[in-house]
Amino acid sequence: MSPNPVVSLRGVTKSYGPNRGVMDLDLEVGEGELLAVLGPNGAGKTTSVEIMEGYRRPDRGTVRVLGLDPVRDRRRCIPQLGIMLQEGGVYPSLSVGEAVRLFAAYFANPVPPGELLELVELSDRVRSRYRTLSGGERQRLSLALALVGRPRLLFLDEPTAGMDPRARLLTWEAVREQRRRGVTVLLTTHSMEEAERLADRVAIINQGRLVALDTPSALIGAGGGGVVELETIEALTVEGQARLSALASVERSREVAPGHYLLRTASPPQALVEVASLLRDEGPQVLRLQVGGGSLEEVFLELTGGTD
Repeated sequence: MSPNPVVSLRGVTKSYGPNRGVMDLDLEVGEGELLAVLGPNGAGKTTSVEIMEGYRRPDRGTVRVLGLDPVRDRRRCIPQLGIMLQEGGVYPSLSVGEAVRLFAAYFANPVPPGELLELVELSDRVRSRYRTLSGGERQRLSLALALVGRPRLLFLDEPTAGMDPRARLLTWEAVREQRRRGVTVLLTTHSMEEAERLADRVAIINQGRLVALDTPSALIGAGGGGVVELETIEALTVEGQARLSALASVERSREVAPGHYLLRTASPPQALVEVASLLRDEGPQVLRLQVGGGSLEEVFLELTGGTD
């Protein structure tokens, strides 16, 4: 890690009455790094990010963002941040062009509005009212507004939610371009593909605690062995799942969804034979049975208990 991290959290704890937000969170984000934060709903990732953004003060612990306390030094900190919210934060009656010009007026050296709209491919919507935009277009406008002040640290909350595949690729490339310029990016997402493609490291938060922090490839490889993926036309019974888990070659198994199972094994070929034999004799019809090399999604499910 950088000797002068852009974000540093030490022993950060935040509760809401009897409900725990985050507990003893230690985290650093280096300059120019893209960190993806993953976690089930209610795991504490939103609280963690809002503390970094200065919207919430922790009950205890220390927070430094760009070397500053994001609450006490908010006036100095906020001009250096770009924050993309899931829900746009734009007046419905504003046009696209008006929104970008309004946000640009808050900064001493903003990116020219025309350049931003070209980047997110909204130049042809410059006169369109915010309320008339599709969900994906609103997300692209929100990204433009987050970039207008040339931020050193960029917070992206579900940046591609509601986007079609082409818009998603466009957004990913825009994010990569920010990293090439040295911008530090903190991304919260439910998309495992997005995290795998973009992130230098992935932080997984569950029940208010940091349960994993590493590169995507290291997290995927940490389980060792391989993975067998099974889909059946009907969900297995409790007894059927128990027999599946008890197979000699299966180290552990997880039901991702009814009829969809991931099996960790040290010997995928043997596991394929054993699973096929079991289901041939007494199981439901197989829709898919294949060997995989493991995935970030599997790691996520293993660490969070399969909830989201």
